[in-house]
Amino acid sequence: MDSHGGHYLNKDAVLSPLGAARICQMVLGCTIIALVSHSAGYSANYGTFCMFVWCFCFTVTLVVFTLDITRLHSCMPISWDNFTVAFAMLATLMYITASVVYPVYFLQTDYAEGDYEVQIYRISVTVCSSVCCFPYAVEVFLTRAKPGAVVGYMATVSGLLKVVQGFVACIIFGALANDSEYNQYIATQYCVVVYSLCFSVTVIVIVLTVSGRTSALRFPFDRFVVVYTFFAVILYLSTVLIWPIFSFDKKYGSTARPEDCPRGECPWDSKLVVAVFTCVNMVLYFTDLVYSQRIRFVSSSAV
Repeated sequence: MDSHGGHYLNKDAVLSPLGAARICQMVLGCTIIALVSHSAGYSANYGTFCMFVWCFCFTVTLVVFTLDITRLHSCMPISWDNFTVAFAMLATLMYITASVVYPVYFLQTDYAEGDYEVQIYRISVTVCSSVCCFPYAVEVFLTRAKPGAVVGYMATVSGLLKVVQGFVACIIFGALANDSEYNQYIATQYCVVVYSLCFSVTVIVIVLTVSGRTSALRFPFDRFVVVYTFFAVILYLSTVLIWPIFSFDKKYGSTARPEDCPRGECPWDSKLVVAVFTCVNMVLYFTDLVYSQRIRFVSSSAV
């Protein structure tokens, strides 16, 4: 017991639905790492990425669970609620990606008889990774903003969308780095500048919120978010128009995928990925703008 008569350990960290979700996350994460290390295996950049996702999410979840059950998170100079919901959203996205990437590159329909056991392990990894998406999604659902409740910014729809926007931008950067030939034209270089600028500001917003430093700013944080999101929509709208023209128009590129383009090393594929996720991020920023306006309106009316 502490000096105030409370318990040192937080029983709700284990006995609550949120605690149960985190326990499931750790059990599944540990199982995946064990299966991969034992026999499923991984290789190349895609396999390394998947292994990083599983190890990173398991480690952070273990730290979060430990700090929550021991109440030591109160000693940390961060906004705990904002941090945990932001991480849960990020982990959900990372697990979904790993659950798609791993079977695409490591599950085979044709394999030697001696590889049968390895394929069983890889199927098990894929199933566990896919299932583990749900406990993280449940944590997001449990900690999200609810009507009438006072919560941190990251628990709102706008805050969660910031995490998704940053993650989608990382996918775009990965495609750009995979021989996308973006440096051929000034127009495509402009698109890269837009991606980098919006990603940087989004990360700054998340870091300021998680660190609890928004009140130290000399300008209203909610107004800054709305203004930035508005400009991000305009900038992404320009890239939605520019990137496909300079990548797939006959004057600058190829409208169809070249037949001699190797899988995983085809510039056309990278350009297509960038084009698709540019549209995705523009929709996300527009949705974010709508919800940011709504949050700001509610705050203003409450005053």
